[in-house]
Amino acid sequence: MRYAWLFGTLLWITACGRAPEGAPKSDVAPAAVAEPGRIEIPADSPKLKQLTIAEVKLASMPTDEFTAPGKVELNPNHLSKVLLPVPGRVAEVMVRFGDAVKKNEPLLTVESPEADAATSAALQADAQVTDAQAALNKAQQDFERVSELFKGDAIAKKDVVAAETTLAQARTALRQAQTAQQQAAARLELFGLKPGAFRQRMVVRAPLSGKVTEMNVVAGEYRNDLSAPVLTIADLSSVWVSAEVPESSIRLVKPGEIFDLSLAAYPGEVFHSRVARMADAVDPQTRTLKVWAELGNQGGKLRPEMFGEVRHIESYHDVPVVPARAVIQTQGKTVVYRERGPGKFEETAVEAGRRSGDLLPVTRGLQAGDRVVVDGAMLLRGY
Repeated sequence: MRYAWLFGTLLWITACGRAPEGAPKSDVAPAAVAEPGRIEIPADSPKLKQLTIAEVKLASMPTDEFTAPGKVELNPNHLSKVLLPVPGRVAEVMVRFGDAVKKNEPLLTVESPEADAATSAALQADAQVTDAQAALNKAQQDFERVSELFKGDAIAKKDVVAAETTLAQARTALRQAQTAQQQAAARLELFGLKPGAFRQRMVVRAPLSGKVTEMNVVAGEYRNDLSAPVLTIADLSSVWVSAEVPESSIRLVKPGEIFDLSLAAYPGEVFHSRVARMADAVDPQTRTLKVWAELGNQGGKLRPEMFGEVRHIESYHDVPVVPARAVIQTQGKTVVYRERGPGKFEETAVEAGRRSGDLLPVTRGLQAGDRVVVDGAMLLRGY
């Protein structure tokens, strides 16, 4: 009886471990590894439908290129530091920090003794011209009179020579007086003053159109230092971008070359600039050469001190390319999965260049026409 019970128990355990009669079988067959680096997936596996396979194509990709940090700066050719023309008291300031001004627009007025001195000098020069002209007229008349007397033998030759010398000196004196008059008039014009009027205020005008980016003056100040700027005007219609180009890439840069600028402030937007100036020496600490490129800023989007990256492409070359998502890193290698036949894939090590958009150039490991997994490559990584 005891043996019968044991026999029945064994039959029950065996039945529990056996699949039920008619139970559906799994439709996911395990992938078979034919040999190291190769993967085979059965045709009826749903995983195969999750893979997207595409043909490797040739595309023109940049070969010689470099990138470097870039910073937007004021264009020094469109920058003016305004100085006072003469010492004096600042009577009125007509602009404020940040104001947009136009060329020749009044900025401030100055009361200065130099204004009255210039007016007085102009009046004196006018008087000297009048006196010199009168002296010349008299010398001319004297010379004509003694010449007539000499013809009648009424005077000696030396009197004619003396009158002729006096006439020449009068002419020279008039020319000198006229020169002084022109200089005095030019000084009045430079100061923007009207002739003959005293106690005039000098008007300092904008030398160019732009924005007031710095203010160092207020009304009522008396200024003696003519080398210290009272305000700064910058024309922001164009700016410079400075970049530190690596020493190994200097050969790729020449004046007039194009730099593409990407800014943190405007993701996805690229600005095109043209190299305007290159430094004369390499920085001994960073082993870089400073390069400045100019670009238009009509919309005012570019502001000094913005940071970004410049990129310069020297040449292009046709190379095989794959979508960046087709390339994965595994065990310190860069690989793609190349199709060897229906459901058959081979892990292929490649060397990739610099990414351009969504494409990655492959410099070694693939050829145009190869078929690779471009979506779902991570699903094959565990095989």
